[in-house]
Order: sequence, then C-alpha cells, then structure tokens
Amino acid sequence: MKHLKSIFFAMVIATLLLTACGGGPAATEAPTGSDATEAPADAPAATEAPATEKKVATFIFTQEFDNLNPLYTNQWFTAITYQLWSCYAWTYDDQNAPVPVLVTELPTTENGGISEDGRTITFKLRDDIVWSDGTPITADDFVFTYEMYMDPNNTVASQSPYDQMESVVAEDPQTVVVTFNEVFAPWAATLWKGIIPKHVLQPVFEADGNLNAAEYNRTPMVGCGPFNFAEWEAGSFARFVANDSYWLGRPKLDEIFIRFVPDDASQIAALQSGEGDLGTFIAYSDIPTLEEAGTQMFTAFSGYNEGLYINLGDKGHPALKEQGVRQAIAYATDRASLVNDLLLGRTGVAATYWDNTPFVDPSIEPYPYDPAKANELLDAAGWTDSNGDGTRDKDGVELVLKYGTTTREIRKEIQAVFQQQLLEVGIGTELINAENFFDGYAEGGPAATGDLDIFEYSTVTQYPDPHVSEWYCDQIPTDEAPDGSNWQAVCDTDLEALFAQESSQVDAAAREATFHEISKLIFDQAYFIGIYWDPDIWAINSRLTNVKVSGATPFYNIIEWDIQQ
Repeated sequence: MKHLKSIFFAMVIATLLLTACGGGPAATEAPTGSDATEAPADAPAATEAPATEKKVATFIFTQEFDNLNPLYTNQWFTAITYQLWSCYAWTYDDQNAPVPVLVTELPTTENGGISEDGRTITFKLRDDIVWSDGTPITADDFVFTYEMYMDPNNTVASQSPYDQMESVVAEDPQTVVVTFNEVFAPWAATLWKGIIPKHVLQPVFEADGNLNAAEYNRTPMVGCGPFNFAEWEAGSFARFVANDSYWLGRPKLDEIFIRFVPDDASQIAALQSGEGDLGTFIAYSDIPTLEEAGTQMFTAFSGYNEGLYINLGDKGHPALKEQGVRQAIAYATDRASLVNDLLLGRTGVAATYWDNTPFVDPSIEPYPYDPAKANELLDAAGWTDSNGDGTRDKDGVELVLKYGTTTREIRKEIQAVFQQQLLEVGIGTELINAENFFDGYAEGGPAATGDLDIFEYSTVTQYPDPHVSEWYCDQIPTDEAPDGSNWQAVCDTDLEALFAQESSQVDAAAREATFHEISKLIFDQAYFIGIYWDPDIWAINSRLTNVKVSGATPFYNIIEWDIQQ
C-alpha cells in the first residue's frame, strides 16, 4: 500500500514562470527616431522565425470516461483527470505528504483547524484561486458542492463522506467550516476531490431541478486546474490545454491528449512505438518489452494488494468457518514462488490489506509455504480423506471449494497454480472466472451473492487513509440492503469494535496503534490471505521529464512535467 505520514505537513509549491511560445528570450522593443535605420531597398526580406512546436503529451487510457462531473462518477480513469482540469483542495506527493492546492494548509489540532472534540474542521482558502474563466473560487463553491452531493434530486455516484456531515458553512469567502455528526478520522483522504463552480451550475440546477443531465457533465468548460478541458470525442480521444492563468504557474506542457484504446495490447503497442507517452496498469510480463523500447517504469503504491477473500457467510463452505482451515489455505499456497515465476520477481508477497504503510503491525510476516503445517491443521480440524478420493471430507461433506475471480489472465494463472498446490494437501477447487465478477448483490455478482467460497481480487482503502468499511457486519449485502460491500460476510465483533475505535481517533499515533491490532486480527484469523503487492505501474516515455507519480493523486506535479525536444 502506501507510505502515509502520521503527521501531515504542508508543502510549498514554487510558482513556475514560463515564457510564451517555448521560453525564448523576451523580444526587445524596436528602435525609433534617430536610432532607427531603414533597410536598403535591395535587402532580402526578413524571414519569420519558425514557430516553436507545441509540447503535447499523449496519454493512453484503456478505459474511456463515463462522466466528467466529480459528483457523478467514481471511475478511476476519470478521477485522475481532476488533477488536470478540475482540482482537489489538496493532493498528495510521491511520499504521501499533502500538497495544498486550494487551501493554505491542512487543518490540524495544532494550527487550530480541528476542534478539540474532533468534529469541526476549518479550511482556510488561498485568496488568489480562480476558476478558468477568471471568477474567484470561494467558500460558496464548497458549500454548493456539498449541497449538490446531498440534494436527493441529484443521482450522484456516492454521498460519502458528505452524508457524515452535520453542516458546511461559508464563514467568509476564504473560510469553510465543516462539522461532522461524529468524529470522522478519514476526512483528509476523502474530502473535496473535485469542486464544482457555483456560478456555472447553480442556474442549471435551478432551471432543471438537478444536475443529472447538465451539459457540464460531458463538457466542463470551466475548471480550476492547470489545464482546461478542450474536447471529448466519444470512443476516440479527449484534449486538455494549458491554463495560462493558473495561480500556481502555467504548466510546461501545452496540451495533454488522451487517446482511448480498447485493450492492453493496443496500449503496449502505442507505448512501444512511441505514439504514447504514458500508460498504466501494465502487466509484469510486458515490462521487459517496454524497457527494451526505452520506456521508463514508475511504481506507486496506491493501496492495492491482491489476495484471497474467505466467504464466512451461510452459503460458504462450512469448513471455512474454522480458523485452522483458513490458515491451512495460506500455508498450502506458495506465493513467494508465484511472485518470482509469474510476476518476474518485480513485486512482493502481500501479508495484509495495509502492507507498505505504517498501519500494519510490524511483526507480521506473510504465511510461509508449509504444506506439512497445512496438513497438520486440516487433520486437527477433522478434515481427512476418509474415502480415498484425493480430497478431504468431514461428516459426508467433501472439502471442495468454489474459487472464483475475474477473467484477467494473470488471475487465471494464479488459480491454476493454487489449484494444484491446494490439491496436494487434500483441498479440491472448482475454478470459476466471471465476466460479472464485480457486479453487486442486486446484479447477481458471484462474490457479492455468496456463490463463491474463496474469491480473488485486489481492493483498496480510502488511500492514503487506511479506513475501510467492508468488514462491518452491517455491510453484508442482503435483499433489504443489497449495496453492502462486505462480500466475504465476516462479522467479527472484536474487529467491528476496533474499526469503530479507529474511525473516531483524532490522535494519529493512537489510530496507527489501533490499526496494528486490526491488521493482526485479520491476519491471524486468515480472513484475508495476501498474494502480492499490486501497485500502480506507470509506463512513461523517456522524452517526458520532471515526472513524479503519487499513488493517491498521480498527476500532483503535472505543471512541472516537460518534454525533452
């Protein structure tokens, strides 16, 4: 996952000055009067200086936007563009320290930005921030954004975390005061990711009663980032051009051209040929090919760890309710060899949800590959091969598990390896690959509905915050509450109490200690069995310079990116 710092500190961004048309020396004023000399009649006509070529970076996306309004999407490929044309109130650098963008600093108890009871947070805005049309950005825009999230007529993607708020008040043009119903510790990782302009969208809301069909959702001509939206050609491309009046300095790039491609193979071909300058979600098997083509590879931990989830629900296999059986699955799978063989040794074996962060108990090491230990645990739990068919059984029930995941090739390869290794200790598996794997309970998704005994995928916390809600008992999906995210149906009252404790802890050190307990409990119970670290892998053309990548906000320093011509 990440390298989140326990204590936030502000980062001052130096204003970048860029001269027009490629940064040449400023033109001198033509001489007049007696200093001026007339060119001879037969002198050759002056030749016009060649125009400097525009600096255009081409990004390759394997998924097209669904909606550009921050309220109406949580699609990752859309959200990362907000650092281009929209704005977060703050971003995170490549060390996961917050970088103020709209605010002067991150509120803390020390600077008076967080109240003693932890419920009220005061944000101080810069006084030079403006929308791309020159209109000042004020606290009223924050209040309007909150109101639009919460208005029931707007069918927004999610109201979280704004539904945790008691009030949002514009105390003055540069002061936003947020009061939560209860202490909400993950606020820094979840708030103000994309502010919308009140002066543009309030008239739309008043006329239509909602923003669901606002033209802004596809053509947000007024933004607040270092680039301005230019156009979006469905199925083909989108363009963003430099915002000459951006308050932190004009970006060095003149344009970002995003090309949508249908699959990974198309992306790799574009990167390899040099037609693309940036791509992501690169398969480990493709890295050597890209490196041979001179492409730079950047790895950024962003909270993702591939792992096995164990279904403890009523529809899950009864053997999985026993801690020893769950641990046996961990001991029976050789994840270290898998990382070396299938992932070329370019990542590490995951132990928990929170690997690579301060929030994982430092004493935790991944379960080692130990088939003898797995056999010992299964024997102790009473699962033996009484009928000699090669799989263990107990009380007439065969230990055969439905093991499901997506159709992604690397996951199919992992399934095949684990199937063989699990069979060696008497655990049979039925492999399932579902196109609708990520569908929710209401849509009949196989994981959400409990139809799988173990299932594999990579999930993320509210990075860089460690909080997750998918372990809560009330998040187990049902007919009455189909939106629940606890697909593994774990309901552990000790775990629930620890999550309730961390979510209300203002003190960073105390909260970190609570997460050490959480990570240790989940690990010991083998509710989640880590497979490998799944960081974001970025392929960057070597002609792009000054590039840094953050796992939380990838393009946080985009104004500094440049092209070596």
